Amino acid sequence: MCRNIKMLFNFDPPVTEDEVRAASLQFVRKISGFNKPSKANEAAFEAAVDAVAEASRELLVSLETNAPPRNREEEAEKARARGLARFGA
Repeated sequence: MCRNIKMLFNFDPPVTEDEVRAASLQFVRKISGFNKPSKANEAAFEAAVDAVAEASRELLVSLETNAPPRNREEEAEKARARGLARFGA
């Protein structure tokens, strides 16, 4: 999986539309190989981002868990610690 796509389920506060859109954009960029599509491919690229975002929203709404919501700041700190351990200072 692309490291830039972040987990979006079970956070407090809940995921925002911007976060879903950003993850969808990263996914479509990864599978298409385009960071920014050409004018000829722009409509198809945007349609794919919209479709992935809609599917992601539907998935997130339908998922259930008994686990307590994760804290965004704590998860960000864990990610920073993993990055520091992996790449150093």
